[in-house]
Amino acid sequence: MMDLFPSRTLTLYLSRLFITRILGVLVMLVLVLQVLDLLSESGNILAHPGNGQAQIWHYVTLRSPQLVARFLPYSVLLATLFTFFPLNQNSEVIAMRAAGLSAHQILAPMLATALVVSGVSFAFNELVVTRVTADLKAWQNVQFGEIPEEPAERTNLYLADGNNILGADTMNGSGKAIRLHGVTWYERDPQGLITRRVIAPLATYAAPGWRLEKPESFDVASAALTRPGPMVVAKGITPAQIDITQADADRMNLFQLHRTIEALRAGGRRTSDLESKWWHKISGPLSALLMPLLGSVAAFGLARSGQLFIRAIVGMALGFTYFVVDNLSLAVGNFGGYPPLVAAWAPFVLFLLVGETVLVRTEE
Repeated sequence: MMDLFPSRTLTLYLSRLFITRILGVLVMLVLVLQVLDLLSESGNILAHPGNGQAQIWHYVTLRSPQLVARFLPYSVLLATLFTFFPLNQNSEVIAMRAAGLSAHQILAPMLATALVVSGVSFAFNELVVTRVTADLKAWQNVQFGEIPEEPAERTNLYLADGNNILGADTMNGSGKAIRLHGVTWYERDPQGLITRRVIAPLATYAAPGWRLEKPESFDVASAALTRPGPMVVAKGITPAQIDITQADADRMNLFQLHRTIEALRAGGRRTSDLESKWWHKISGPLSALLMPLLGSVAAFGLARSGQLFIRAIVGMALGFTYFVVDNLSLAVGNFGGYPPLVAAWAPFVLFLLVGETVLVRTEE
């Protein structure tokens, strides 16, 4: 470790430069993107009767953490370039090399800072972003109106019971205590044509089936509307099937998502997409660790050679290429093209090797 950090003064100097630029770039990006986001969403927020400036600020408090989490790695990449470019231009890198420091020793303080940023990013995602994402999606589901006292865990449910379909606007609770709101039951013939539609404001589990309260039944053949009283439908649909429907990885922390994956596996459901996202909850924040390595191209080479700007462009291109490949790999993994572990970690390992190879071949 002493070989990597031979000078305490230099380590603190580089770390301070790096962290201040990360914070500066992050604040700038979040402010600009938040304003642009408000331009598209403020109309929808104010369209609901009674909403005003307070609701606009509430939206900002929910949306800003998402923007911070998404663009923190980009901020680290840009901060790397904004740190290395002036250091090289002012010949400070040349002075470090003349003092006997290797390229890895110059990078070490920034890599250590990036590792701390990755840890903070991971904790922030798990403790803050998952919660505000759940709150924001629940608010958007009611068109920015008043959220029910018992928040919906699922929205827009559709489950098949043979040829028939059970739909619900929202769902509360779990297990046998599940309550479905805004329920629609479609009875269909073998050809898939609807023969009867039943709507009800509430459905509860009847073991088996789901008891519809105050149902209204419409018979397609006779065009007759009746109110038959409480009735039980969808006897083939269990609470376990509803519990694992529409699992949203963005709303869950690492442990909640793991439990959901286990439940899906027990029910014989495909989980590769959720497993990819589970691994990406770890590999995603670690992308900040790669940025100093990929952007280090701008740190070296002679400024008077006229290639410093080109080096900065190359560093930026390497960083943004990583984000493109990472998103592509995750998308392919979601469709089952890659194993979940490969989909989440292959871009990280690949660009770690690329960055290290470029650094060793050109500077070491």
